[in-house]
Amino acid sequence: MSGNLLDRMKMQAPELSKGQRAIASYICENCEKAAYMTAAKLGQTVGVSESTVVRFAMEIGFDGYPQMQREIQSMLKSRLNSVQRVELADSRLNDGDILNNVMSLDIDMIRRTMEETSREEFLASVELICSAKKVFIIGTRSAASLASFLGYYLSLALNNVVVVDPSNESAMFGQMLQLDKNDAVIGISFPRYSRRVVGAMRFACDNGAKIIALTDSESSPLKPYADHLLLARSDMASFVDSLAAPMSLVNSLIVAIALRKKDELKSNLVKLEKLWDDNNVYEKSGE
Repeated sequence: MSGNLLDRMKMQAPELSKGQRAIASYICENCEKAAYMTAAKLGQTVGVSESTVVRFAMEIGFDGYPQMQREIQSMLKSRLNSVQRVELADSRLNDGDILNNVMSLDIDMIRRTMEETSREEFLASVELICSAKKVFIIGTRSAASLASFLGYYLSLALNNVVVVDPSNESAMFGQMLQLDKNDAVIGISFPRYSRRVVGAMRFACDNGAKIIALTDSESSPLKPYADHLLLARSDMASFVDSLAAPMSLVNSLIVAIALRKKDELKSNLVKLEKLWDDNNVYEKSGE
């Protein structure tokens, strides 16, 4: 799907039935509420049948209502500021068992990611990372934790990993200055998307590097620069981004690469274990 969804709804309104126009009008005026309504609830709110809502989604170019709902949610996440996220979460999650609501949301994000992630893109990404001269990883704000985690574990199996520091734009590009077509760049960003990460992807693309984008949707601004797109579902738990599914996908990448590079990994871990023992890095249980 291309173009802004709300704009497309408005443009197609004259071609829609009366009931479908009512649905489009409600979504455009109440995007925050509509994004998390079931088809039945949306129909009830607007005064049309559930089947009319499903036909509306297909009429404007989606395979069905769930795909349209995901597009609305993705668009919404990019538009809301942190204060608006808190207000939305209060109406969505502050009802009943918070622990159950938030964990159920994470479980659903992981399940959808597992079902929707392209195995071809995943395996191609693993191959690219294993064969690259250098691997640059960049993520800002909440995604910085994913970048750091991925970089730490990849560096146990690979000797060519650079976690780019995005805190200073000049330093960031300085770290990436020498990258070329033999290098791989992993960019990580989720709504609200980081302009700095997008800028780094553009720079990497201009310099011929191969790019893996770890993000949440086909409409992500990282996609135009990506040779391989890894999609992990993310949602909002209050002002907090739910990164359970992205972290699970990161774990999968690490395990797949570790299995490909198991000899190098074992060799590095033998050396590290000796260093850790010599320097009493870990508390020894039972002592």
